[in-house]
Amino acid sequence: MTTAYAPTRVSGPPAPAPRSAAIVRPEPLLALIGLGAVAVVALWWRDTPYVAGADGWLTNAARITGLLAGYAMAVLIGLMARVPALEHGVGTDRLTRWHALGGRYVVGLAAAHVLTVVWGYSLADRIGVVDETVTMVLTFPDMLKATVAVLLLLGTGIVSARAARRRLRYETWYHLHFYTYLAAFLAFGHQLGTGAEFTGDPVARVAWYALYLGVAALVIWYRFLAPVRLSLRHRLRVAEVVREAPDVVSIHVTGRDLGRLRAEPGQFFRWRFLTRELWWSANPYSLSAAPGGTLRITVKALGDHSAALTALRPGTRVLAEGPYGALTGRLRRRDKVLLIAGGVGITPLRALFETLPGEVTLLYRARTEAGLVLKEELERIAQARGARLFFSTGPRSDAEPLFDPGVLARLAPGLKDHDVYVCGPPEMTRAAIAAVRAAGVPAGRVHHESFTF
Repeated sequence: MTTAYAPTRVSGPPAPAPRSAAIVRPEPLLALIGLGAVAVVALWWRDTPYVAGADGWLTNAARITGLLAGYAMAVLIGLMARVPALEHGVGTDRLTRWHALGGRYVVGLAAAHVLTVVWGYSLADRIGVVDETVTMVLTFPDMLKATVAVLLLLGTGIVSARAARRRLRYETWYHLHFYTYLAAFLAFGHQLGTGAEFTGDPVARVAWYALYLGVAALVIWYRFLAPVRLSLRHRLRVAEVVREAPDVVSIHVTGRDLGRLRAEPGQFFRWRFLTRELWWSANPYSLSAAPGGTLRITVKALGDHSAALTALRPGTRVLAEGPYGALTGRLRRRDKVLLIAGGVGITPLRALFETLPGEVTLLYRARTEAGLVLKEELERIAQARGARLFFSTGPRSDAEPLFDPGVLARLAPGLKDHDVYVCGPPEMTRAAIAAVRAAGVPAGRVHHESFTF
């Protein structure tokens, strides 16, 4: 079933004020990471006058893969340090995808390093691979640390695989990833203690220390100290919990001088509610209204954490990290905008629907009428600003005709000249993006962000 509400007047409030904070764009960041990898390989090249024999080729392959694994691990941790310049410029969704891809590279490089170094040394010493493995682990300096680091990396890689993620709660998956920090610490000591590139080169040692200590400083500040600083400055507390539907609540958070947060519609925070059951977990939830005197999130009970939020009481203290995310009005390049939301993915788009200037169309898809979260609010916003609003409900199998290029072009006339924002379940997001791209919208004007882990 599809219903529509589409007044004819088109207007909108002014665009949000620009942020003064610096941002880092994806292309320069990738270029910098690539240059760092080249510099790491150059360390090996400078310290290797020649390579001879099968054992020499294998041990040098081990040196290269070990160096790159160590470098990639530092980059991997740095990408997820929640540095605002990266979160606002690159976007959390893209950083998460890069982190997942980088994790596979790190695990692959670490495994290749182990295989080639053991094989190369066994050829050089003329003993079996098993005997060489035992000798290296038990007698080489820092090899026990390196072994534990590799096992931790392999374990993290296993729990990050898609099949494993589906069986894990978000909180379990999140906390298991903290073992990556321990693996990095152990591998760092192993590389400086046994790496030929560092044992006789103080400049290389200083550079490696600078890389790892710099990343550690970012993690400590932005992931641990900044949330405490934000909490002390703003003293966030739950002001009100409003039930929007049987399994949906809106949580209003108040505090001091919230304007200094410089949060924008479309962004999210990681929220830690200081109750006995919830204090240990920080989960991402988008602002479901334009930030002002209060911050509001709207949460559907999809797991233990989100279900527990329905029992929050006013006055509960809150720790928040953020704001994060690049799904904001800053991405808009055209006067016309199409917003496509699915289920509880409406929350960041509801804030954009209220605040984006120009001609705005919102298409909201849910399985049932009750699943149209904040429906009455959306209708009031549409009427107040003269925006186009369409609702679609029904089983998932009925959604395919909706995400047809021709259908979307009729709902949003002149679709090729629109910016498109998409937020919803992965399957719907992929279908919506494919449809608008087929309708002629360039990839640079299709914006989406996902919180799937």
